[in-house]
Amino acid sequence: MNRSAAIILACIAVALPRPAFAYRPFDSTDAAVAAKGEMELELGPLGFLKTGANRFLVSPGAIFNLGIARDWELVLQGRHVILLDGMTSEPRFRLVDTGLFLKGVLLEGSLQEGYGPSVAMELGPLLPTINGEPGVGATATLIVSQHWKPLTLHVNGEVTLTRAGNLDLFGGAILEGPRDWVVRPRPAVEAFVEREFGAASVVSGLAGAIWQLNEGLAFDLGLRAAVSIPTPLSRSAPVSPGPLPSGDPNEPSSYLIHLKEVVCTACVGPPPFRSS
Repeated sequence: MNRSAAIILACIAVALPRPAFAYRPFDSTDAAVAAKGEMELELGPLGFLKTGANRFLVSPGAIFNLGIARDWELVLQGRHVILLDGMTSEPRFRLVDTGLFLKGVLLEGSLQEGYGPSVAMELGPLLPTINGEPGVGATATLIVSQHWKPLTLHVNGEVTLTRAGNLDLFGGAILEGPRDWVVRPRPAVEAFVEREFGAASVVSGLAGAIWQLNEGLAFDLGLRAAVSIPTPLSRSAPVSPGPLPSGDPNEPSSYLIHLKEVVCTACVGPPPFRSS
């Protein structure tokens, strides 16, 4: 599955008037959803993306969350990117990373002001892109979150059938500092491993911070490093919206390790930490 493996990602979060969690610098997510009848919008009005030899302007990237029932929401997402340089035959404007998902809380817990782990699932199709990857795919994610007074943990496990027809496995975790810290901001870290069979493996880590200014305003900042390791049968790892540098086609057994993407963006959306 093509995810934004960012080396730099800065997010400004302005929210609806309820505590809600969204993880803009992160690839993983939490086991909570928007309340019934409420809509959340995470908007990245401007960003910069470098993947391989290509540079893109990301304007905008958006995620819509709509609460459709108690403990259930619909998620619609996509990114509009503009090619700044590259081959003149390549399309300049592209709509990528598109998807429509149903997310539900299966077990209410500490994220819903209860006790024990909160468990959620998210599944749905990867929608067609415009001037991006052809075809459609599907993904299913299991999410487990646990809040303790000193920290909060979110663990994600995901299975995806990519648009290229490859099986993709993803495992990630987010660890946050205490929410009631007098010191601002509170720290947050993430790590994930992803393997797309027939394409590449990605290993990534992120260190960041979350400023919860009030119930409707948060500021998130993260620094991510990610490397992509093509499999012996692949010359390069396909990355939306452009390819990564490839190795010598005469040496298919060689492994190349390189940065997957470089991204710098600003994002407007709900503050981190949903409590349904």
